[in-house]
Amino acid sequence: MSRLTLTDAQRMIDAGVKEAISIGQPMNIAVVDDGGHLVAFVRMDGAIKASIDISTRKARTSIMMEMPTADLAQATQPGAELYGLEHLSGGLVTFGGGIPVLREGQTVGAVGVSAGSVDQDVTVAQAAVAAF
Repeated sequence: MSRLTLTDAQRMIDAGVKEAISIGQPMNIAVVDDGGHLVAFVRMDGAIKASIDISTRKARTSIMMEMPTADLAQATQPGAELYGLEHLSGGLVTFGGGIPVLREGQTVGAVGVSAGSVDQDVTVAQAAVAAF
């Protein structure tokens, strides 16, 4: 299976930073491999420090669940089928900003973005994945 390289990760980080600048929101952007291990990370000037961990957890959640974190939002609301899921498996994140990265139909990594609104995080993550 093909792997996510540092060159791939850096290209995604660069695209994410460019998008974050264009929307005027400094971000924390993490790229992990298929095991959830950090390959590349950036904290833009002015991005909140609390989101360093959140961005990495979003990327790891996307790997563990093999889906965008935004897809977990409805299923983890009180009364929903997966309510409480975020308290399991090392602190999953169940709101948008984490997106898996696929190569030839196989998940090879994920991007996690945090520091803006959920919509802003998703927008920057999508830009990063598009650069892959």
